[in-house]
Amino acid sequence: MTQLSDFPITQKWPALHPERLQLYSLPTPNGIKVSILLEELGLAYEPHLVSFEQNDQTSPEFLSLNPNNKIPAILDPNGPDGKPLALFESGAILLYLAEKTGKFIPQDAGLRYETIQWLLFQMGGIGPMFGQVGFFHKFAGKDYEDKRPLERYIGEAKRLLGVLEQRLQGRDWIMGSQYTIADIAIFPWVRCLVGFYGAGDLVGFENFPNVQRVLDAFLARPAVAKGVNIPKRD
Repeated sequence: MTQLSDFPITQKWPALHPERLQLYSLPTPNGIKVSILLEELGLAYEPHLVSFEQNDQTSPEFLSLNPNNKIPAILDPNGPDGKPLALFESGAILLYLAEKTGKFIPQDAGLRYETIQWLLFQMGGIGPMFGQVGFFHKFAGKDYEDKRPLERYIGEAKRLLGVLEQRLQGRDWIMGSQYTIADIAIFPWVRCLVGFYGAGDLVGFENFPNVQRVLDAFLARPAVAKGVNIPKRD
């Protein structure tokens, strides 16, 4: 029978509690999606910091679990049929944990697919576009003389915020009164855009009051307040 110790990643990050879900991550917008959901669920898990400064994400051990060298990734000792499950891609992990526990995803089939729709909206749109705003505004791209890429991504970020603004009109959360993995996927990126990236003024965040309202509600949740700092940086 397969055990956690059979996975090479545990050689670099030994499991002190092998009965718990193992989280390999960093407190970035994608990384904290999973730690927030785990905190919301109250599941026992063991977080491991994947340090970009030390290029942990390109180590053979990490690549053995995620050949795409991106965080987060998990190793669940209690996966389907009681067998360990290694999984990467934050959206896939959110969906797996929601379906495993039956929480933070609607049971109604139609609403379930609608939730997945908004999860993929984040994965394919908000994450990549907001991330490019960050690159061209805060990181190396800010020194580029040609500002057209920044202008393009600012425009796309505004458009995506407009989609969210319209969706949230008259709703507490993306799916209405029910807080779901769609919110857990989307709002870490909104938080990063206006916080860490400092791009609130660039995108005219004051023009999206519904997004601001729901972001505030999201950040007020105790599980979110805890999850945004997991794993702790060295």
